[in-house]
Amino acid sequence: MIGYRQTLLVFLLMMLSGAAIAQNNTNSPYTRYGYGQLADQGSGNSKAMGGIAYGLRDKYQVNFANPASYTAIDSLTFIFDGGISLQNTNFSNGTIKQNAKNSSFDYITMQFRLGKWAAMSLGLLPYSNVGYSMAEYKEDTDYPSQSSALQYYGDGGLHQLYLGAGFKVLKNLSIGANISYFWGDITHTRAITFPGNSSTLPLTTITGTSIQSYKLDIGAQYTQVFGKKHEATLGVVFSPGHDLNNDSYVEDRLGNEKTGTTVNNRDTVAAFGSPMSLGVGFSYVYDKRLTVGADFTFQKWSSVTYMNEKNAFCNRTKIAVGAEFLPNPMGRSYLAHVKYRLGAYYSQPYYKINGMRAADEYGVTAGFGLPIPRTRSVLSLSAQYVRTEGKTAAFLNENTLRICVGVTFNERWFFKRKVD
Repeated sequence: MIGYRQTLLVFLLMMLSGAAIAQNNTNSPYTRYGYGQLADQGSGNSKAMGGIAYGLRDKYQVNFANPASYTAIDSLTFIFDGGISLQNTNFSNGTIKQNAKNSSFDYITMQFRLGKWAAMSLGLLPYSNVGYSMAEYKEDTDYPSQSSALQYYGDGGLHQLYLGAGFKVLKNLSIGANISYFWGDITHTRAITFPGNSSTLPLTTITGTSIQSYKLDIGAQYTQVFGKKHEATLGVVFSPGHDLNNDSYVEDRLGNEKTGTTVNNRDTVAAFGSPMSLGVGFSYVYDKRLTVGADFTFQKWSSVTYMNEKNAFCNRTKIAVGAEFLPNPMGRSYLAHVKYRLGAYYSQPYYKINGMRAADEYGVTAGFGLPIPRTRSVLSLSAQYVRTEGKTAAFLNENTLRICVGVTFNERWFFKRKVD
């Protein structure tokens, strides 16, 4: 019982620390558009394998990207899983270069079996993150006093607290669903000052949005075994799009932050939406040692209304491939039990600037699953290199190196002890 309490304490501490840093993981100017940068919906092993998840089934890992995978857990296991990331990003527009370092909360989940044909999971995940600060100076050579400085900055993000269940309806077929409470606050600020004219007060416009809604993810997996060493799984996940409940406001303020006067503060009736999303994935496992897989994701952002604006975004697509290799599960050396992971992906983000797609995204990943001695738990380490490339010379390029750390606690809770 002491071991269980220690594990639960670690889980709660990770959740609290995750909530504390959940909105501190980006400085990307692209997050000025829409809901910001979308978070990776994958656990520690998925992050090192290019983000593939829809077709993965692992009885020692929570795969919240496809709730049908919950039925893979064995009958005696209670899983706690959490992760954080550290990243360094270089920004460049061809002439100016900048650098930013961030940390982020990735996920915190738990999973356990309900019965022979059912399992359950719950957890806290980030959905998107907003964080940027930009400045622009407009010089008027004829009338210097009219020269102005513009500053744009924003913060916030969206989160989801999910409860999910998976059911094995046939020997080879599992289905599942996650229902999430979906919420968050996003603030965008535009400030204009006149450095050469002290008599003209600066004007700051703040646009704030608070969202409270739901998110539904429905998944299925079909697994076929060939002989004694071959296993293939096809997975699919569908999320319907819908309107989001929200409270929004716009505030205009004259003067600086401390002594300024609010001249206009009004609630707005704004329409926001979430996209229809479809994901399809395939995985192949050989001898329980080698896993290879591929995923395709499509999100119909073009049909989403944002701030009453229709067609505000581009459709988002992502193609990912990944692999995992376990040298010898029966080996005696520690290295024989380390899982080696590789992956890559290509994505088209949903950002739209001046009526056109803003950027393409490329990523390569690698990592390890390190067994924790004398336990059934695993430490997952991965590195991700991500390049976001602007579609025109005027758009920003970003190069990000991200280090992800995940810990999976596998506790044997549901077994009876025998006393001779």
